[in-house]
Amino acid sequence: MENVLLVSLSRQMALRRELDVIANNVANAQTNGFKRRSADSREFQMPKAAAETFKRGEDRRVSFVVDRGTPLDMSLGTVEPTGNPLDIAINGDAFLVVQTPNGERFTRNGALMVNANGQLVNSDGFPVLGEQGVYQFNADERDLAVAPDGNVTSSNGNRGRLRLVRFENPQVLENAGSNLFTTQVQPQPALQARVQSGFLERSNVRPVVEISRMIEVTRQYQSIAGLIGRQDEIRRSAIQRLGEPI
Repeated sequence: MENVLLVSLSRQMALRRELDVIANNVANAQTNGFKRRSADSREFQMPKAAAETFKRGEDRRVSFVVDRGTPLDMSLGTVEPTGNPLDIAINGDAFLVVQTPNGERFTRNGALMVNANGQLVNSDGFPVLGEQGVYQFNADERDLAVAPDGNVTSSNGNRGRLRLVRFENPQVLENAGSNLFTTQVQPQPALQARVQSGFLERSNVRPVVEISRMIEVTRQYQSIAGLIGRQDEIRRSAIQRLGEPI
């Protein structure tokens, strides 16, 4: 009976984590450049714990459910035209680098603009870094544009290439809020990366698929909750009978 409760609880914990992941995906279905995550749970057989079978002298390992993490889906989202020359969609697996109060962070959000201080920032207000650092434009500069190789130009000429980076294994990236990623792994320059000016990459979340999965996971969670409740009732009944006088 203990094994049933522990196995059920391990599955419930994995399903709860998956519900949190799905909810976050759905909440960011309209976020520019957002990359969805999925829940990865696997079977884990306890090396020593075993459950008796009907055949005397035989047993089988007890299997639990283990949460293995939330892999990042790097598939490309829908690329849509915006008509804004500072909007960019990144082709391939590269990332923009932005400066935040907590240090450098990485993002696929290509909705760029010039703020009141003359800095090139993304839609969350974080300065976008070029290979020479933060972009600083004068009040009289006009005709800002981004070339396919990432070079930013204005009426004053070439202002330097955007700092585009890539990771050998994108799964090392951790969410840092505001559609940003962080990692302890040093990024590599994405020298071959190309961008599309006047376009934005939307989220790669498919809401209908995510909501369908949410319904399925919720039903599984409720089913296991019912099983745990029935097992608890059996235990209480057994304890009451054991306490009854013979």
